[in-house]
Amino acid sequence: MPKNSLLNSEQEASKIAPEVERSPLLADFIYLGILAIAIVALAFSPIFTKLSEIEISPTATIFNRLWIATIIMAGWQLIKSPKGDAAVESEAEEFEFNSNYGQQALLVSASVCATVSSLLWAISFTQTSVASSTVLRSLTPLFISLGAWLILKQQFNRQFLVGMAIAIAGGIAIGWGDVQIGRGHLIGDGIALLSAALHGANILIVGYLRDRRCTTTKILLWRCSFGAAIALPIVWLTGSHLFPVSVGGWLTVIALAVVCQTFGQGLLVFSLRQFSSSFVGIFALLKPLFTAILAWIIFTESLSIVSIIALVLILFGIYLAKSTD
Repeated sequence: MPKNSLLNSEQEASKIAPEVERSPLLADFIYLGILAIAIVALAFSPIFTKLSEIEISPTATIFNRLWIATIIMAGWQLIKSPKGDAAVESEAEEFEFNSNYGQQALLVSASVCATVSSLLWAISFTQTSVASSTVLRSLTPLFISLGAWLILKQQFNRQFLVGMAIAIAGGIAIGWGDVQIGRGHLIGDGIALLSAALHGANILIVGYLRDRRCTTTKILLWRCSFGAAIALPIVWLTGSHLFPVSVGGWLTVIALAVVCQTFGQGLLVFSLRQFSSSFVGIFALLKPLFTAILAWIIFTESLSIVSIIALVLILFGIYLAKSTD
């Protein structure tokens, strides 16, 4: 996919916004499609990460993913047309003028939460089973909704809560059969749970920023640049190889940066313009299922009946949550 097509969502949105605002159903359809594409793109992340870890460590993979994405976003920020982004940027200027320092603090907080969450999730795999980590990661929508209720004073009706519970049950079902319970895995499970909480905090903060007209490009640029700065010393301290050593390794981390970090995360952040953080968190439960399908296609890994049941539960939960709007 051409780079310009991956990074043009803000500009195109400003062109279609008037027509979309006149048709709420059309808006939902378009943004649901954008969110679905984002989740599919993000589903490639474990695939590319698995390939990248043949040569470098998980922390080095995260570092390379973020610094490459930073260059892409910075380059786009420099070359994008001011005219094309005028509608979006003008909406952001008022928020920046009134609370610039507060916005920057939130951008840094979102970056720290997202990066530390990714690092902790990678660490959890060494302390507990992948299945246990996946189950605990599925609790992310619960943390998002809890934070939205406690901090932002959002209210959720019964149907939304039931839909969230069903979707979370589907997410838990993905790895429940292989969950390992015991004191030996308590630390790893705790790390995975903290990772889920920080991931939820990241989505909640980004959603708050989007509600206040902070642009997708700006959010991603801060997220990637600060994330790379956090990951770099960790890679050095662990004594890992900093960069891939082969062409295939470089292509893998570049794919992570372009497809997952820039394209996938960009569309996910963009979708928060239309949907609440809680709903996006529920919808993101489809990611491990898409990953399982991709692993079935690419690595010929088995696709169990449990995964199909989980898919049905998550989709039904998404339907209930969305139909409350």
